[in-house]
Amino acid sequence: MSLLPRPEIQGVTVCPHGGIDYAELETLGIAPQEVLDFSANLNPLGPPPGVMEALSCVSYELSEAISHYPDSGACQLRYALAGKLGIKAENILVGNGSTELIRLTALAYFGKGEQVLIAKPTFGEYQVACQIAGASLIKQQLLEENDFQLNVDETVKLIKQHRPKGIFISNPNNPTGRHLLQADFEKILDASKDSLVVLDEAYISFVDSHWSSLNMIEGNNLLVLRSMTKDYAIAGLRLGYGVAREEIIVTLRRICPPWNVNALAQKAGIIAMNEEGYLKRCQIELREAKNYLVAELSSLGLSPLPSEANFFLVKVGDASKFRHELLKRKMLVRDCSSFGLPQYIRVAPRTLPECQRLVDAVRELVARGLVPR
Repeated sequence: MSLLPRPEIQGVTVCPHGGIDYAELETLGIAPQEVLDFSANLNPLGPPPGVMEALSCVSYELSEAISHYPDSGACQLRYALAGKLGIKAENILVGNGSTELIRLTALAYFGKGEQVLIAKPTFGEYQVACQIAGASLIKQQLLEENDFQLNVDETVKLIKQHRPKGIFISNPNNPTGRHLLQADFEKILDASKDSLVVLDEAYISFVDSHWSSLNMIEGNNLLVLRSMTKDYAIAGLRLGYGVAREEIIVTLRRICPPWNVNALAQKAGIIAMNEEGYLKRCQIELREAKNYLVAELSSLGLSPLPSEANFFLVKVGDASKFRHELLKRKMLVRDCSSFGLPQYIRVAPRTLPECQRLVDAVRELVARGLVPR
């Protein structure tokens, strides 16, 4: 007998992400450890030393941590975050990556047929979360001729016209790397008094001179999402958090699975925040690597688009073919076809020597006529 899920679930499309496809590498006969991954917007410099020391030490404390259920409220981590951010622990919800919090938000606030506004291209999990909840999407298209910068006046117009239940804003936006000015975001927030505004700041730590959104949570329907995965190179542990006024956090906690963040992730998060200077060193090194890539790719006729984040778009003609050619050379970039950008790749810089290897590979492709100039 056929058993069908809810109609909304039948229509859910799987969201592609950056990172290594292990089955693909097996088909190509390439070992995962041989690949330089420029496709995932992660900190490539490795976790803070203290995290590695703690997780590699088979101590009594660590043994106790993994043999019991983790703290379901991640209390120690929330209090550590609260102290670092200058807010109350009651305003924080820790998640198994910020993607979990995106889905919890949609389930908690967006009902069947209710409208949610997103600007495309952007992170695909916003659409998936809305599909799961049965919400419908209002899509604002970002324009290539405007370097994919958000037209804030158009956004405000759409908000006033449709009065959506929710609005997702990725800042800086993924995959474009564009970052909104504070004044522009405030225009959106002011127009959204009846909407839940979800401000996804997963990559905010890698934006120079970024502004703080946390002082806006009180008195607004604003949920700020951040990713410790990206900041501290602990993607395998999955760790993110949301910040909002207490009423919103309480609502999300009601439907949050118990023990959603494992004990090792909680411990790693606390240790990582205490590694003074680590994030600053990473920011400096990645900025140097990004500047190098932008200059060298530009000299090859592949000018990257403007980006304020630690990644950027490059127009290469056939993105799928370009990606495949680089992968044969054991380098991985993100084909942006799934974002609706089949002519673009997304590149996330790695260490400077690794970026030099990528440039050498791209130079070979250009010389062989595999990339239009």
